[in-house]
Amino acid sequence: MSTPVHTANHGSTDPGAPLVVLLHGRGSHEHEIIELAQRLPAGPAYVAVRAPIAEGGGYAWFANRGIGRPVAESLTATMGWFREWLDSVAPQGRPVVLVGFSGGAAFAGGLALQEPGRFAGAAILYGTLPFDAGVPVEADRLVDLPVMVAQGEADQVIPRELLERTWRYLVEESGAPTVAHRDPGGHDITAAALDELASWVAARVRPS
Repeated sequence: MSTPVHTANHGSTDPGAPLVVLLHGRGSHEHEIIELAQRLPAGPAYVAVRAPIAEGGGYAWFANRGIGRPVAESLTATMGWFREWLDSVAPQGRPVVLVGFSGGAAFAGGLALQEPGRFAGAAILYGTLPFDAGVPVEADRLVDLPVMVAQGEADQVIPRELLERTWRYLVEESGAPTVAHRDPGGHDITAAALDELASWVAARVRPS
């Protein structure tokens, strides 16, 4: 893909600081999700990336076959586009944490499943993993990769079957050390989930 990369930034400008990449939902954009960084721990560099596919007045990470069901070829192409950008700003050795919401959660999950050793953590917020879209989801795929999953019991956007499958895989099958948060909310990041996310991010970027 030759789509230029548009970003919004917050926090540290040190090129060696841990990098927290924020991935917005379908139909949104980078300037909306970067606002999350104001509620997350100081210290890291935060960067929100605009998805490469224009859709609905905003942008999307992949073409889909229905909500939460990426077209495999589209996901493969956009993940390749993203990794090329990531390698340019975060050479191997710089900690990178993915935080994805809704469609961005599926994209973050795809990246983590494809190359779990590349990341210091992945937060899958109010979304599904990209099942049946060409990325590996075998048992123990995410061993040693810290993961957070957050879901709302009243979510009417992501199909319930995909939410349940994502929860089950991350908590029981993936092998990841997983922080799991579920609350009565809908398809929005609640205050309680945001507090949990802030604690989780702090643990991921703390100097070892």
